[in-house]
Amino acid sequence: MVSSKNKQDGLSVSERIEKNKQSNSSTAFVEKLVPKLLLMCATLSVLVTIGILYTLLSETFTFFSEVSVIEFFTSTHWNPWRDSYGILSLISGTLLITVTAMIIAIPLGVASAIFLSEYASDKVRRFLKPILEVLAGIPTVVYGFFALTFVTPMLEKIIPGLSFFNALSAGIVVGIMIVPMVASLTEDAMGAVPNVLREGAMALGATRLETTIKVVIPAALSGIIASFALAISRAIGETMIVAIAAGATPKFSFDPTQSIQTMTGYIVQVSTGDVSYGSTIYYSIYAVGTTLFVFTLIMNLLAQYISRRFREEY
Repeated sequence: MVSSKNKQDGLSVSERIEKNKQSNSSTAFVEKLVPKLLLMCATLSVLVTIGILYTLLSETFTFFSEVSVIEFFTSTHWNPWRDSYGILSLISGTLLITVTAMIIAIPLGVASAIFLSEYASDKVRRFLKPILEVLAGIPTVVYGFFALTFVTPMLEKIIPGLSFFNALSAGIVVGIMIVPMVASLTEDAMGAVPNVLREGAMALGATRLETTIKVVIPAALSGIIASFALAISRAIGETMIVAIAAGATPKFSFDPTQSIQTMTGYIVQVSTGDVSYGSTIYYSIYAVGTTLFVFTLIMNLLAQYISRRFREEY
């Protein structure tokens, strides 16, 4: 039977052995090459990160050689063109936008996730989830003009004395923008909860709402809180919406009806303005960028810690 098969292939036994050796050698070459390529990709990503950190820190040290560190972190007056570098005004504006955004995003995102995970049928879920995630694909500059030309005029009818450029409309639209992130990550966390927990709760007489609140959400709590932390990082680093709709008035205030400036908004302002290379104002964008980097790094580390600390394994 073997000889008849070899005859049908038109190859002798020795020829087939040689062919198998060549095939195995090429496979072995690929097996050796792929790990090296993957190592190069991983090394490149690490080197890029190191390069970014080196650029930020080196220029930041140059800035602090000209400006007092104590003034930078304790003063509330920010006016680089008059040698006033108190970043607390930019931090307060950034936190104001972030808090407003999370007030919008957390309830809407969690409610959407609960519906998609616990109440919607498979057909409805396949229809609604892609539509919800389309919001994440809209360019942020479009969100910015939406806040400026649609949300702000509506708020002006409700809130007398609202500034045309204000933190409230920018924060609301940033919250709308990060709703898909909160909803998607929360829905994934709730979907990972085993159905046996739901069935056990319902077998004990719990309603679907009671099962969701008392069983599913506590079981998925680590993933839900991690989604909040990642969404906060996204809100802190948002640029175009706040640059367009929030204004460019750095002030240490927590009044959302007034014009403010965030750390990212200041970076945009200086980067697109007429600032000479090597000046103190030029180096200030690196100091602000480093501060922003520290904020987002803390939030990402917090998200990882929460995920590990409160993770439930089934």
